[in-house]
Amino acid sequence: MDVADLKAFEAVARHGSMNRAAVELHTVQSNVTARIRSLEREVGVALFQRHVRGVSMTPAGQRMLPYAARIGKLVADARVAAMDDGPPRGSLVLGTMETAAALRLSPIVSNFARMYPQVRLSLTTGTSCSLAVDVAECRLDGAFIAGPLDHPELHSETIFREELVLVTPRTIHSLESLTSIPHLKTIVFRVGCSYRQQLEALLVERGILVTTLEFGSLDAIIACVAAGIGITLLPRGVVTAAAQQELIAIHEISPEKARVETIFVRRHDAYISNAMRAFVEVSRSEFGPLMAAA
Repeated sequence: MDVADLKAFEAVARHGSMNRAAVELHTVQSNVTARIRSLEREVGVALFQRHVRGVSMTPAGQRMLPYAARIGKLVADARVAAMDDGPPRGSLVLGTMETAAALRLSPIVSNFARMYPQVRLSLTTGTSCSLAVDVAECRLDGAFIAGPLDHPELHSETIFREELVLVTPRTIHSLESLTSIPHLKTIVFRVGCSYRQQLEALLVERGILVTTLEFGSLDAIIACVAAGIGITLLPRGVVTAAAQQELIAIHEISPEKARVETIFVRRHDAYISNAMRAFVEVSRSEFGPLMAAA
């Protein structure tokens, strides 16, 4: 199989469009189409279904996609390994939960960018579930997610620990009063967020039915809670300032449910570049010995 064909296949699968894949690959749509047809002839099955809005993967394409991403990652790792001498350089594509980005990562990113200007660091946010999938499928070099995680293809290390608290409007004075609130709403990130899952479990235990409102940013979630729209569950550190300004109320939950670890995950079989090693060292200097050497 041609590596360029597999790269085109992965891009089309991700975008659901030959045209958008061509833009990403800096080529023309006809070239991408030709590569996909060549790959389909080689494997002997259709990998995409064509329709007016673009393309969607066939079952065969879905089965093949993880291997295509892995092959592309291996080729990229081989290229990096061959050139990886001297000071850290090249690209490093990482992911993080938005809460970790807001609370913990600013000094790491700032120090790393200052110390290693030849590294092109890219940081994207997402839910723990989506970030773990992106690392496993080689779209990210590593990610900060909520632990614990048991994944056969991923290596994980605990980075720091947080305390989760229930965050409510100031008019709510206790957890017990939640049962008497009609049409209670939760203000959360999209499906795949570990804090959302823990909040839902906490409310189910208390027999509380809620309506869920999803938002894409931490600021929007806190603002909605402050406006009295609903409740949420977040690390204490990201809501302390709002509580001190008397915009929200914070309620402690049981210690066994409040404790949560943030872990850094990467593929077991990935090449550990000098850039990644440097990022690990900068993280360790900020958070101490919790992060084991790569």
